[in-house]
Amino acid sequence: METLIEFFSFEYPNIKYVVFGTILLSISSAVVGCFTFIKKKSLVGDVVSHAVLPGICISFLASGSKDPFLLIIGAFISGWISIVVMDAIIRNTKIKEDAATGLALSVFFGVGILLMTYIQHSGNASQSGLDTFLFGKAAALVGIDLLAFSIIAVIVLIVVFLFYKEFKLISFDPQFAKVIGLPIRRLEIVLTSITVLAVVTGIQAVGVVLMAAMLITPAAAARFWTNRLSKMLIIASVFGAFSGISGAFISYSTPSMPTGPWMVMILSIVALFSFFFAPGRGIVINQWRRFKIQQQLLEENLLKAFFKIGETNNDYFKEIEANDLRLARAFSSGQLTKGLRKLNSNGYVERVGNAWRLSKEGHDKGKRITRLHRLWELYLTKYLRIAPDHVHEDADTIEHVITPELESRLEQLLDYPTSDPHHSTIPGRN
Repeated sequence: METLIEFFSFEYPNIKYVVFGTILLSISSAVVGCFTFIKKKSLVGDVVSHAVLPGICISFLASGSKDPFLLIIGAFISGWISIVVMDAIIRNTKIKEDAATGLALSVFFGVGILLMTYIQHSGNASQSGLDTFLFGKAAALVGIDLLAFSIIAVIVLIVVFLFYKEFKLISFDPQFAKVIGLPIRRLEIVLTSITVLAVVTGIQAVGVVLMAAMLITPAAAARFWTNRLSKMLIIASVFGAFSGISGAFISYSTPSMPTGPWMVMILSIVALFSFFFAPGRGIVINQWRRFKIQQQLLEENLLKAFFKIGETNNDYFKEIEANDLRLARAFSSGQLTKGLRKLNSNGYVERVGNAWRLSKEGHDKGKRITRLHRLWELYLTKYLRIAPDHVHEDADTIEHVITPELESRLEQLLDYPTSDPHHSTIPGRN
């Protein structure tokens, strides 16, 4: 608790630099990463993060210092050229996008490693610490780094705010954007430029190896929580900022732990949680929703079987054994056991010895399902001209999703029918 209070009091300047620096780079990366993710160009961040290394080395060789502004300028130029080269390869050759991505990434990174090796063997005393750009060292951020991060983050966010509608359109529907006269190529260049800026911002904190994760992971996690781009940008920014604060705190409380890798670890945990438990699209939630739908279908099919047996015997509340239900519809033993137990707990059927009997509520629900089934069969034969012996399976599916409004509309279209295509009586409303 003392460490927590000490950390969030921001008493020491180094804590401020690290926390606010990681937050700024995380937010700027997450925002532009959303557009990259939507455009299905997730590997662009990987290309840029590896391609900035030659620019950093050349900038250092030209200036002889590790001034962050000069290194960022060199990194930006190198990263931007890598994207231009990759696009040129895709546009002008038969090489596919994935191969062009691999070429640009490996060639630029290889040149960067060669230059880095040359610098390390040059005897230049100023080169100490330059290799932190490979793996990052967020804990070493100082005031001048925070200033550089702030300027770049502000530039990125302002550009996204000014061109939000245009970026949104070229990300989702570039063909429509072209038809209405938007300068697609120029907008692509602007978006590419701020993507490179965002990547360059985070290189010093998390390094070229992990920067791609900072760009794409928040966007991928946020996509599971919303279908709106505006909300996705906010959620991704929150995830990014949370990872920055958490990574800095873990590094502060456990000095042997690096900040950058922990930021990526926190983001990965957030992403995994989103993949499984996000309300709208999470895997576990979807599986649970699918299970509930299957359970509903089983219950309604059982009630329909009860009703049809009662219709045949002209006694809807007659006691029916499980074998009779199995003859009426191909239920497995497990389905029957599970379905009847659930119907009993919901008050739709009651057990009488070894047999089962419909309750009033179960009769009404079974009657409605049968009614919807036969209405839909009649609609298919009358309006879509489908043969009566080909409509059962389709009606067996649709009957479970017809709303009361659609039911009324079907009645009107069919002029309030009393029998289906097979001459079975269509039950009236409950």
